[in-house]
Formats: sequence, C-alpha cells, structure tokens
Amino acid sequence: MAEQDFSPGRLPFARASGRSVRRRARRGPAPRRSRRPSTAAALVAAGLAFLGALGPAPSSAAAPTLAEPHPSPPGRFVPGPCPKTPEPIPGRCGVLEVPESRSHHGGRTVKLTVAVIPAESTTPAEPVVFMEGGPGGDAIGALPFLIASGLNRDRDLIVMTQRGGLHSQPNLACPEIDRFNAAAVGLPYDAPSTGRRLVRAAKECRDRLTADGVDLRAYNTTENAADFAALRKALGIHRWNVYGYSYGTDLALTYLRRHPRGIRSVAIDSVVPPQIVSLPWAWDSAREGIQAIFAACEAQPRCESRYPDLSRTLTEQVRRLEAHPLSLTVAPPGGGNPVKVVLDGGTLVNLLVADGGALPAVDVPAALDELAHGDPHRFAQAQAAGATPVIGEFAHGLTHSVACSEWVPGHSKADVLRAGRRAFPGWPDTVLAHAPQLPFEHDLCRVWNVPDRTPVQRVTTYSEVPTLIVSGTFDAKTGASWGPYTGRTLPRSTAVLIPGIGHFVVPQSPCAASVLTSFLRRPTAPDTGCVAGLAPKPFTITPERETS
Repeated sequence: MAEQDFSPGRLPFARASGRSVRRRARRGPAPRRSRRPSTAAALVAAGLAFLGALGPAPSSAAAPTLAEPHPSPPGRFVPGPCPKTPEPIPGRCGVLEVPESRSHHGGRTVKLTVAVIPAESTTPAEPVVFMEGGPGGDAIGALPFLIASGLNRDRDLIVMTQRGGLHSQPNLACPEIDRFNAAAVGLPYDAPSTGRRLVRAAKECRDRLTADGVDLRAYNTTENAADFAALRKALGIHRWNVYGYSYGTDLALTYLRRHPRGIRSVAIDSVVPPQIVSLPWAWDSAREGIQAIFAACEAQPRCESRYPDLSRTLTEQVRRLEAHPLSLTVAPPGGGNPVKVVLDGGTLVNLLVADGGALPAVDVPAALDELAHGDPHRFAQAQAAGATPVIGEFAHGLTHSVACSEWVPGHSKADVLRAGRRAFPGWPDTVLAHAPQLPFEHDLCRVWNVPDRTPVQRVTTYSEVPTLIVSGTFDAKTGASWGPYTGRTLPRSTAVLIPGIGHFVVPQSPCAASVLTSFLRRPTAPDTGCVAGLAPKPFTITPERETS
C-alpha cells in the first residue's frame, strides 16, 4: 500500500482549520507572536508531522457520503423500568426497538436501553445525547461521571446503550474472553501460545452468539448511527446535541455524516477519526501519549533532575523484560488474593497505554526508575488489577465486530510492525508486531469472520455543524494530534488540548467540563479561557537511591 503524506499543509481535503486552544509556555499573557510554542503545541505539531508515515487506506479519500441515501425503518420507544445499577438512575427509562439489520428485512429486533436524566434547570435547552466508547463499553455505567461533569445542568441528558452492549438485547458479552483476560495477567503478552488461547476464547464466544441467532454483521458503526437517528425521531426531539468519547467519537462523526438532520452541535472527546483508525494507527497514538508524559517531566525541574532520559530508560526496560520476563505473585491494588503476573516488554507498553487508575501518569517516571533499579512493584500491581474483571460487563462481541470489519481490513501484520518500528525504533519486533490494546487481532478476526466494511466506514466527515474537539495530551490510546487533524474538515470546530490528562478528558478535568458546558450554551463561541492556565500535575518524586 502506498503511503500518503498527512503532514501539515499536505492533508487531503483540508479546506479549513478549526480554532485550537493550547496551553501557553509560561504563565501570564503570551506575546502576540511567540517564536517558541508551548509544550502542548509543540507535541501536537510533532504528532501531526509524524502522521505522514501513517497514511490511511485509499477509501479514506472518498467523497463525502450523502446523508440517509435510503430511509431507515422507524424505531419504537417503549417506556419501562430502569436497569438496576450500583447507583440508582435519577431519571426515566425505556427501550428503543429497532431492526437488527436494516439491510435484511424481516429479521429479529434488538432492544436498546435508554435513560433520560432531567435537566436541573427549570427552563431546559435542547437535550444532549451521549455516545459511549469501546466499542462495547457500558453506556449506562457512565451516567455518574456524566452527571458529575454537569451534562444535565441546563438540558436533559440522554444515554442509550449501543447495540450489543450491557443492558441491550441481545447482549454481545463474551465471558469466554473475560476469563481469558483474567488469566492473561499471568501469561507472556505476545507469546504465540497466549494468542492461541485468545483466539480460542473468541471462537467460543462467536460460536455461542451465532448459535443464538445473532447476526454479527449487523453490529457495526453504520447500524449504531442509524439507531441514534431512530432514537431522536422516536422521542420526538426536533434538535439535540451530541457528545461522544473514544469510539463514541468515531460513532458521532459517522452519525454526523450520515444523519445530520436534527443535530445542533457535536462534542468529541479523545478522538478516533473514522477515516484513519486502524491497527497501525494505534502505534502513533501510543508514541504521542508516552512522549507527552516524558516531555512534561522534562518541563518540571525536579522531575527532569530525578528521572533524566526517560525515553532511554523505557527502551532499556522494554528490551530487558522482553528478553527476560519477570514472574511475580502480588495482590491486586483493590485487595484480594495474590495472583501470578508476568511482566515482559509487551506488558510494560500496554500498561502505559491503558491509562488506567492502577498506574496514574504522575507515577510513570517513578515506576520506570524503580523498575530500572530492580523494583517492579508499581507495574506488577497495575498488571494484577486485570485479574478480576467484571464478567459480562464489557461487550467484546461488539468490539470485535467493529474492529474486524472497520479497523483491521486494509492493513497487514507487516504494516503494524512497520508502524511500530517508526514509533519506537530499536524495540524488539515481538513487541512491535502487536497493536497496543489489540494483540493478535488479525488472527482473532479470521475466526470472527465479519465482512470488510471499510469502503463505507473509512470515510472523512465534512460538516458545518459547530463541533468541540477535546483531547488530553497524555492520551496514549487516541493521541492528542488527532483532534486538530479531525478539525481540518470541520470548519466551525474548536479544538481544545488539556495538558496532563489522558483518555476520556471531560470527567477528569473541571476545565474541560466547563468548556463543554459553555460550548453547549454557545456552540459557535465557547469560553475556553480556563485552558490557558492549565499545566500537568507534579510528578511523583521518590528519594534518590544510594549507590553501592
């Protein structure tokens, strides 16, 4: 596949640029023309320059798809009880009934749980609908974070589980993969034997779902987007706002492209551009997020002095652990019986990319330094956290139905390896051969066996609808550069970079939540003033180790 140049100034279809808000290099007013960009701005510029090596499949250059070329069968909303959740849902609920497949008439119906959280205001504005990430995440489970972020302050908040997700019928949970993941904390990350166990678990899940009559071909982003279009009509809503994060941004952009009617504004958080998302793409995001953490450490004198040359330290530890993995027995961070964990090079990288609470970004420099001096406890405990997944909570069936039809096709295993080598030169090929977070996905997709959908999905979205783009500079899953990249075909967009935050920005950043609230009030002129005063939190500084 011929590579395309996506560096600044040479991006195909770059008709106009959205506004970009970046942290200033120093506190106080910045000069009108600064010769030295801020750390966040420099990182994004570097990330955009790196995109030239990651050209998407040719179909990403297709002309914009016309909205709703064929009318979709209507959906039906049926009021009903709210699902039982750890925190009671403070609103009304029901289910949306839609066809499983809109291209195969007369098939089964799927039921998608809908929750409507009323506005705190007595004069609510147009509602906002939330699109969950994953794919396969628990949308209803995100309600506490969304409410705490003020999404229902001025307007009703609508949350719908995506087809296949928890609280939908059918539910594409894969307990087989959950059990594999629990065992995988004690397995070599990239060993062929580990891959065979994963593929076997996926096949068992697929066979069970298809035996139950599930048409896995129908669990894709096009059908997901049509579900949300059906929901708006079924609820009788004239106009609403859309907020999605991670995979939900892929879905939101697809929805905007295919069903623009009735959309007042769109906010996307931790951006997955549908025209370019792929397995090689994951290596660029990993590189950008990890390097942003290291650059932020260098910008803090105490961190730079205590942990010099973190990039070299990481490379040395990836090589060392891949050649000589560590096997330890540790207790999970939340308590419970000790479990066996294996730390190898692939595990180390994926713990950094995972961006979970078990290893906060502020602890990464200290964790790497401790590891280099023979103390792996922070990484070992973070790995042990994966030993106790909630069985059935995550819809792996939706994950792989989307990934295998929309993200994997068009790029070979060799393409993934080349992307890894560009991102992290000198790392072992055994590590770089697997896209972060999706190891052995080519092998898994062979047994998942869903058709290639990239001609209709790997397409750029062009729209004049006001759009807010929020990215965290520490995001190693969906690198911050992809926010401004996506904004180039959304001329009425505002791109906001939040320093020191990883994946799913708004719930972690009061400033980002404030910007989102302002955007929903005035989509063409959001107040982004709080961004200029932000900086990453101080990193953990451990005492100097005595040298013998």
